[in-house]
Amino acid sequence: MKILHTADWHLGKRLQDFHRYEEQVAVLNEIVQIADEQEIDLVLVAGDLFDTFNPDPKAEDLLYSTLKRLSNGGQRAVVAIAGNHDNPSRLEAQDHFARECSIVLMGFPQTEFRPFDCDIKISRSAPGFVELQLPTLDYPIRIILTPYANESRMRTYLGLLTVEEELRQHLQRHWENLATAYMDTAGVNLLVAHLFVMKRGGEQPEESDDERSILQVGGASVFYTDMIPEQVQYTALGHLHRYQQLDGGHAPVVYSSSPLAYSFAEADQQKYVIIVDVEPGQPAAITPVPLKVGKRLLRPRFTQVEEAVEWLQQNQECYAEITMQTTSYLTSEERRQLQQAHSALVTIVPDVRDIDKTGETEASQTIDLTQSMEHLFTDYFKNKNKGQEPNERLKQLFKEILATDSE
Repeated sequence: MKILHTADWHLGKRLQDFHRYEEQVAVLNEIVQIADEQEIDLVLVAGDLFDTFNPDPKAEDLLYSTLKRLSNGGQRAVVAIAGNHDNPSRLEAQDHFARECSIVLMGFPQTEFRPFDCDIKISRSAPGFVELQLPTLDYPIRIILTPYANESRMRTYLGLLTVEEELRQHLQRHWENLATAYMDTAGVNLLVAHLFVMKRGGEQPEESDDERSILQVGGASVFYTDMIPEQVQYTALGHLHRYQQLDGGHAPVVYSSSPLAYSFAEADQQKYVIIVDVEPGQPAAITPVPLKVGKRLLRPRFTQVEEAVEWLQQNQECYAEITMQTTSYLTSEERRQLQQAHSALVTIVPDVRDIDKTGETEASQTIDLTQSMEHLFTDYFKNKNKGQEPNERLKQLFKEILATDSE
């Protein structure tokens, strides 16, 4: 059988002031096309379907219309779980729609599923587990499902009574119990999860800026690839936005990547969906399929405004974050030139450096844009006034300006 693994769609997400809706429509169309051309039997979407708990109607319409198209009129099975950006109740509220289209929507770790009223059957179900029977296959598909859950929900799911109990150990035991009860070599065995997973003792996988809050699931530590039961032939993960196959497991453990680059931590990354070829009792073969749709995110560095303007004019089909290494802050005219040179210039990062007596640049004074506006104003004032700080009256005037609504 052939499986398509994707994750982290983040429908409704913006890049600061730039909407990504049209790009999301285009890349989801591409994923549907790949599923059709590859004659996929099962689609796995491993969490973060939306970008917020309360997505706008356009994002919701895009999700459910895409899932329906992926289901191919109920002829193809689709399994989608909640990530840390999703509202699990809101997702499972669409169960009546999903069952009509052979779609499994799972928001909570303890969810059990009612039978489908279509050609694809749910033959068995338990909390965190579903077994599917496809009309085109003579063997079942067993899937352990672990959507993201906060600490309270995870403890309820695992039946933990004391704070001292280790969530990681209990989740591993839960996976092992499901695998022992339902998984053997007579079917295809999968695990789908939205978690932070790495090789035990290995290097921590890269994360995008938006996903650093899930280094732990509630109070649970990072999960390890050697926790995955031996019966599982492929583990489809969501959460990290870069494609990576993790070491340390008995079978492939893969983050598929997000379909689009959503922050400049993902600058110039290639995005993928994963095609998995697998049959009962045999190792899974995986093929990353590059996605072609979507603007790249680029972050070049310049020392001359004229050089930056020329680059921006020649690279219009991207989102740009440029760093300007200069000896003083940019003037308003220089900023205007840069902004007018590119329709999708997201950020200008100042990197102000002093010149020593030999004419060489001294240590970097890169501006930390995460600081407060008051702090940034103080740094700017000191730069313009030979290290002198603004007095309290000037600071108060600046705060009043910040508090004034723009017209």
